Amino acid sequence: MTIHTDNAIIVKIGSKGEIFPPKEIRKRLGFNPNQPILLYIHHDQLIVRKLHSIEEILNSPPKTKISYHAWKQFKRELGEDYEI
Repeated sequence: MTIHTDNAIIVKIGSKGEIFPPKEIRKRLGFNPNQPILLYIHHDQLIVRKLHSIEEILNSPPKTKISYHAWKQFKRELGEDYEI
């Protein structure tokens, strides 16, 4: 039994307790065979997250851009506030 909604798919747990995300979910999240994933529990939820390789992290664009001089100024101001 599989029930689809916009961002959710309901599946049954296998007879040995396995959970198999359908192909469309694996494809959408970029999960590949033999790729490590992170499972953790938050309250009553099971969270599944993709673990990115160091190559993926280094090849992805930074989320924030800051110049070297702005960074030095930030460190200087932070040091004044927190005696670094």
